[in-house]
Amino acid sequence: MILSQSFVSSLLLIAVVASTAVASAEESLPTPRSIIVTAGQEQAAQPVILAARRYAAFWNTGEARYAEAALAQNFVDRTLPSGRPQGLKGVLEASKNFRAAIPDLRAEIEELLVVNDRAVVRYTFMGHFTGTFKDVKGDGRAISFRAVDIYRVQDGKISDNWHLEDNLSLMQQLGVIKP
Repeated sequence: MILSQSFVSSLLLIAVVASTAVASAEESLPTPRSIIVTAGQEQAAQPVILAARRYAAFWNTGEARYAEAALAQNFVDRTLPSGRPQGLKGVLEASKNFRAAIPDLRAEIEELLVVNDRAVVRYTFMGHFTGTFKDVKGDGRAISFRAVDIYRVQDGKISDNWHLEDNLSLMQQLGVIKP
């Protein structure tokens, strides 16, 4: 089979445009302050790092496309809060609820530790309480709380998540409980 020069040139142009679009999308993902990878595992760690950065982008923006890119079809939240649905649906609901209270919520990766198929991510969540949480109306106060997640990544996507948030600090800052 003989391909014309213009057809080959068109294919090359499409490939360049597609790779540039992917690269620019990946460049806009949050960059961890610190990444620690097991020696000799740098190449194998790349899909784990990318999945963690995509999930952080979801928490930064609330955009479902980042959660869909980060989470496996069979994603399981191993520390599922009471009343939250399992899987992607539960994650999207959690983000919606957070953003109802803190519309400018953002997540900063303080540290990302990768060992084999696991990532330990230390986050700081920040924003301003300008929305509503339960029956409390926000007054614009700054919110900052920490969380630690452990991800298991398979085929480039997070299949399992164990997480712990500093909910006491969050509830105190929201004014739901007194310090």
